Amino acid sequence: MNKKAVYAVILCALIAGSNGILIKSMPSMSTGLIAWFRTVVPVLFLLPALWRNQELKIEGNYKHMFLASGINAIRMYLYLVAFIYTSIGNAVVLFYTYPLFVAGLEIIFHKKCIGKKQLMFMLLAFIGILITYAGKKFSFQSNDFIGMVAAIGASIGYAITVIMFKTETHNYSKNQLIVYQNIAGAVLFTPFLIALPDAKPEELGIGLIYAFTIGVIVFKLFFFGLKYLSAATATSLMYLEVVSAIILGYLILGESLTLNTIIGGSCILISSFYISRLNRKAESVKKVNKAK
Repeated sequence: MNKKAVYAVILCALIAGSNGILIKSMPSMSTGLIAWFRTVVPVLFLLPALWRNQELKIEGNYKHMFLASGINAIRMYLYLVAFIYTSIGNAVVLFYTYPLFVAGLEIIFHKKCIGKKQLMFMLLAFIGILITYAGKKFSFQSNDFIGMVAAIGASIGYAITVIMFKTETHNYSKNQLIVYQNIAGAVLFTPFLIALPDAKPEELGIGLIYAFTIGVIVFKLFFFGLKYLSAATATSLMYLEVVSAIILGYLILGESLTLNTIIGGSCILISSFYISRLNRKAESVKKVNKAK
C-alpha cells in the first residue's frame, strides 16, 4: 500500500502543477469569479458525503475554523492574482516559501528558538527572492512585481492557515477540513457572480474542471497518501509540483525559463525543503521526549 500511496502523492503533485495553466486559460473571467468556482465546487461536491456520515454540523472550535477559512479565502485570491500577473515559474517558486513563514510564525507566536541552520536557510531564501527578481524593471505598477508580491502574500496566508488548521485536525474529518477551507470563500466571492455573463462558456467549463481537479482530486490524493506515508515523505514529494508547473508553463505557454529563475528558485526551494525537514525533526524529538 505504501507504493500506491507514493504514486498517489506524486500524481497529486503533478496534477497540482497544472494550477497555473488552468488559471491562465480563463482570461475572460475575473479573479473573484475564478475564486468562487474554486471554493464553491468542493463544498457542493462534499456536502452529500458529510450528510451521509452525519458530519454536516457546526461543532468544536468553529469560530477558529471560520476565521482560518476567511484567511484562506484571502490567500486564495492572492494566489490567483500571482498566476495571472506573473509567470507560472515565479508564482509557484515564491509560493513555496511558505515553510519559511511557518517557521517564522512559530518562532514569533510559539516562542520557538531559531537555530543557526534555520537562520542560514532563511537568509538563503531571501537571497533567492532577490535573485529571482533581479534584472526585472522595478515598478509598483509592473505586472511581475504585483504577481510576485501576491505570491509571497499567498505564501504568508497559507502559512497562517496551515498552523490554524493544524491545531484542529484531530477534531474534524478530512472532508470537514476541506469544506472549512473553502466555505468562507464560497460566501465571500459570491458577489463576483455579477461578472458571470461576461465570461466565455468554454472558460466556465474550464473553471469547473479547475475547481474539481485542484479543490477535490488533489486533496483526496494527498490525504490518501498521507494516510500511509509519513508527513515528511508526503510533503517532500509535493515539491514535484514546482517542477511540474515550470515544465508545463514552458511547454504549453512557452514561458521563458531564465537563469535568474533557476538559480533564485533553487535557493528558495532548497531552503524551504530543509527548513521543513528541520521543523519535522524537532517535532519528532519533542514527541519522543514526551513519550519518555
